[in-house]
Amino acid sequence: MGTRGEPSTADTYLADVELTEDPTETVAELRRTHLRFGIAPFEGGVSRIILPAADVSDGPQPTFEEFRDRLREFAGTDFGAHSPRGVSRFGNGDRLADAYRTGRVFLAGDAAHTHPPTGGQGLNLGVQDALNLGWKLAAAVAGWAPADLLDTYEAERRPAAERVIASTRAMVALLRDDPRTGALRTLLTEIGKLPGVSRHLTERISAIGVRYDFGSDDERVGRRMPDVGLERGRLYPLLRSGRGLLLDRTGDLPAVGWADRVDHVVDDAGLEAPGLLLRPDGHVAWIGKDPEELREQLTRWFGAAGVSRDRAADSTSCT
Repeated sequence: MGTRGEPSTADTYLADVELTEDPTETVAELRRTHLRFGIAPFEGGVSRIILPAADVSDGPQPTFEEFRDRLREFAGTDFGAHSPRGVSRFGNGDRLADAYRTGRVFLAGDAAHTHPPTGGQGLNLGVQDALNLGWKLAAAVAGWAPADLLDTYEAERRPAAERVIASTRAMVALLRDDPRTGALRTLLTEIGKLPGVSRHLTERISAIGVRYDFGSDDERVGRRMPDVGLERGRLYPLLRSGRGLLLDRTGDLPAVGWADRVDHVVDDAGLEAPGLLLRPDGHVAWIGKDPEELREQLTRWFGAAGVSRDRAADSTSCT
């Protein structure tokens, strides 16, 4: 499996330490021209320091002494830094795997994509990789996975990584210390106040706006279902079984043939459609009321029907 991306052009130190000096004035002064520098206080007297490195390196992680020397060089003081909880170094480069699957080998998380931690997007990206792949692998092991189910992992998750890498590249570019970039930051701040823009950017950075292309014109299909309130309580606890979920306002939608893979919940509260089919990862696979359309989507995501009456009776049911 090959990779592609951009090499690092600037490295940054990150350290969690305790300080004996107040850094407020020095930080305020330096951040006028150096946006990659900052100190944030945490609970327990620990502060996180973000510090531009002097060069780009593929070598080992820095020692605390190396970090403190660079801090003195950059800020004129080390603020009495002591008792380090951790010191690390990261670059602004990125890499993306050309393929997420080769035969029986799958890549997820940092093995599939790397990028700077700007915006804190890496955790959501990796967790959603695992959530997307996990239920599909379980389906293959159980023997009911449709033939192309495992292939949908890369089709859905690689574009999500491409979007995150694009976002981090944009954020890194906005941290440059020059007048043109400063003007761009000012313009984007104004644009961000327009109706809908802030929500779009928030959904993109937090990864709650991910929508997989399932071939539907309904914007809700392919998106992760919110944790709506139902008559029996919140939605998300119903997904903890790792099974599919059919939310049915009518009580008449067919799901018996998939009862060992999909829970059928009859509930009238919190739903804006007669029926919604959710995959185990919480993404909406179908919305509507047509029984034939539902059967098609059940087969597409959960394999062919054919559960025996005894197995259906023994399976978990929420109706």
